[in-house]
Amino acid sequence: MTQTIRPRRAAEIPVDLDAISDVAERDIRDLERYISERDAGILPEEDFRRIRLNNGIYGIRHEERLHMVRIKAPQGRITPDQMRVVGKVADEFSRGFAHITTRQAFQIHLVPIEAVPTVMRYVASYGLTTREACGDTVRNVQADPLAGLVPDHPFDVTAWGKATTEHFLRNPAAQRLPRKFKINFSGNDEDLGQTAINDIGAIATRNEATGELGFRIYVGGGLGATPHEAQLLEPFTRLEDTIPTFEAILRIFDRHGNRENRNRARLKWLVAEIGIEAMRQMVFAERRAVIAVSGTNPEIPPAVLEARAHMPLEAGELAELPSGTGNPDLDRWIETNAIPTIDGKVAAWITVPLGDITTDNALALADIMEDFAPPGQPFVDTRTTNRQNLLMRGLEVERLPELWKELGRIGFGDPDAHGPADPVSCPGADTCNLAITQSRGLARAIRDKVKDAGLASSPVRINISGCSNSCGQHHLADLGFFGMERRIGGHSAPGYQVMAGGGLDDDRARFGTRLRRLPAKRIPEVVVELISRYESDRSAGESFRAWSDRVGRDPLAEMLSSFDTLPSFEDDPDSYVDWDETAPFEVNLGQGECA
Repeated sequence: MTQTIRPRRAAEIPVDLDAISDVAERDIRDLERYISERDAGILPEEDFRRIRLNNGIYGIRHEERLHMVRIKAPQGRITPDQMRVVGKVADEFSRGFAHITTRQAFQIHLVPIEAVPTVMRYVASYGLTTREACGDTVRNVQADPLAGLVPDHPFDVTAWGKATTEHFLRNPAAQRLPRKFKINFSGNDEDLGQTAINDIGAIATRNEATGELGFRIYVGGGLGATPHEAQLLEPFTRLEDTIPTFEAILRIFDRHGNRENRNRARLKWLVAEIGIEAMRQMVFAERRAVIAVSGTNPEIPPAVLEARAHMPLEAGELAELPSGTGNPDLDRWIETNAIPTIDGKVAAWITVPLGDITTDNALALADIMEDFAPPGQPFVDTRTTNRQNLLMRGLEVERLPELWKELGRIGFGDPDAHGPADPVSCPGADTCNLAITQSRGLARAIRDKVKDAGLASSPVRINISGCSNSCGQHHLADLGFFGMERRIGGHSAPGYQVMAGGGLDDDRARFGTRLRRLPAKRIPEVVVELISRYESDRSAGESFRAWSDRVGRDPLAEMLSSFDTLPSFEDDPDSYVDWDETAPFEVNLGQGECA
């Protein structure tokens, strides 16, 4: 559906029920029936739970009738009209904002269960789906947001992500897996697609001897409380064999994954148990079977052929970014957020504080996407990112100042994307059943503290999780934090485990080192202390990770020893209240589902 008149309010955004595909409408009608049967006591709660999870509907902390709806954005791609309908759903059924996830999807919280079918129809009318966004299924397939725009990308992996999405969505083999299953694509070894921490990771490559294009495929990665780095399955997989290889891995997982213990059910545990060599042999044998059963030779998927993503990229001359505009704030934004790309245009990171997009933001962003479209295109190619921001691609370099001004009007014009004032955070105890602490509140406090200290430009990435399950990917940050309880003077206080030195590069994962467990209310000071020490001590070009390695774990932990105390509860009860809360802290967990 394409808008003819731009809506100024959510109520003006049309919904064309005739635009919903037959298969999507069947999903929605089935869910309506299951909701009725559950409410009537016909359908057991556990069966309903599995059904709603497979439809992207997740439980909310201590709520029976309110749920989180997760909307998939395959490869992070989002059109202006889709952005508008996400804003419409947030306005009409939630708190007025949607949240970008670390898997490039959208989450909308506190939606009444009886409204969920309507939400599904809204998004389906614009080509989006919630199907298999949760549950023991193949989740939103991610792709490097800079795919096809960087000189050392052999080819554009975006369409390969689309082909994978189409292959597994509603695929009978992928509906009742032992556990959730995640697939990511990266364009090069910088690994912006985070292949090193997924069940399947595919990095675009070229056979140096023959020039043939293909993928380097990894298996068995994952975070959670016990992170595992993905292991190399095959250094070169032909393009034609890519989807058959993925299906072979999934079938092996389906047959051999642990269905008795969900805590050890992810593919990473199977790979650890049998070893990578045994996994290779199983996959290669299964791939031969997949190809044989199909009755045809493997082919390039239609989505890839249409996008010419089976062909080498043709690099043009990089655009020259403007400098010395006379506005130091604009100059800083261009320096840190704009990237010249091989199509002669520019991509720009758009900082989205805490990953939250209000309805007004969504409407304004949709207009911006249309207003800044390159010649001959209806809108700017815009993608969500795994750092809960946006990337706009194909921009005209001369329009960057105007774009920055428009983004600033809606609070999205900050420079230093991905820096310490742009932390990643899971939803935390605000809505999650498993979270211990209010990670979003801490993220907001860190953002403010870092800006006040003048440290926003430091090249330090911060990730926060409300518990040890790493939905905020704390293992992968320069500074990572996960929530826990502290006991001080007989009173319970919110706390965090501090970690340092994590990250991804050269297609490898580096998990952060644990330093200390500290009170939540001291963490913003901890961040300022560590970044200040790094800035004063680092050598030219030295990364935070390299600096933390050089300093060493014990000296870093000793730097933080003075932050390990709080005043007594009687002297300062606020120190025992979590960020964004008003009552004294207490651990009050619900039933975990698919985190």
